[in-house]
Amino acid sequence: QVRVKESGGGLVQPGGSLRLSCAASGSFFTIHDADWYRQAPGKERESIAGIANDGSTRYSDSVKGRFTISEDSAKRTVFLQMNSLKLEDTAVYYCKARIGVPLQDVWGQGTQVTVSS
Repeated sequence: QVRVKESGGGLVQPGGSLRLSCAASGSFFTIHDADWYRQAPGKERESIAGIANDGSTRYSDSVKGRFTISEDSAKRTVFLQMNSLKLEDTAVYYCKARIGVPLQDVWGQGTQVTVSS
């Protein structure tokens, strides 16, 4: 069974940085593509960054220029580098990886990011 687990969340001051990781485990070759989502209290889950199989990336307007999505050379871990964090970035961050044949969406359980002074 393939699993995905996020890590790297925590408490950070405004303007600070965090690096989230999304590690996939189990019987599979590589992550085909992946997305980071977040859900703030009382709000819907939103997609904020994605990385395609060819390595191309996309970002929501809310994080563009501050966050960077990347993956390791083995394509089994996806990262989200978050810089210049704002209060409004406080949320639970989730990773969704598409893995396997046929491709299936695998979600992690999320990691809490709190931006507070």
